Amino acid sequence: MRIRLVPAVPAVLALALLAPAGAAVASSAGTAPPAPPACRESRLSVAASASDRPDTVRISVTNRGTRACSVDRIPTVVFGDLDGPALPVPGAESAPYRLPAGGSAHAAVRSLDPAATELRLVDRLTVAGDPAHRGRTFGAASLGAPEGIRVWEPVTTWWHRSTAAADAALDRYAD
Repeated sequence: MRIRLVPAVPAVLALALLAPAGAAVASSAGTAPPAPPACRESRLSVAASASDRPDTVRISVTNRGTRACSVDRIPTVVFGDLDGPALPVPGAESAPYRLPAGGSAHAAVRSLDPAATELRLVDRLTVAGDPAHRGRTFGAASLGAPEGIRVWEPVTTWWHRSTAAADAALDRYAD
């Protein structure tokens, strides 16, 4: 019995020709399509607001551009001049998160571990959609904390499509 191997390139090309117009063809390795280019910071709007939950802030990023772009899937949140950003829950490596044109992403940030026996007070926090960006700084008073933001072992969720999904993620992973 003789087996004939068909080269992969013509096979993929044949699949592409047979696929409906506009359909994506996955490679044999099952890889996802490439992420859109990184969002320019000037095209992003970053927002932060107090939450009805203790020591929690809701953040969002909106793509004001006319094309999809990507931010890091983990928001960068830094408290005052403390060293290090809020840690992601669940733990993860950086990866792109796609923002469609005009689209927004949401995350929840808990600044104080409920079991903390220590804390620091800071007068501001800075939020960025990507670690390469400078971000936007929000004063403590604008976030409902006129005496300062209480911080100890802060965590942030990944970006989500809604505030409800971000809140649910914080409930799931940050206890």
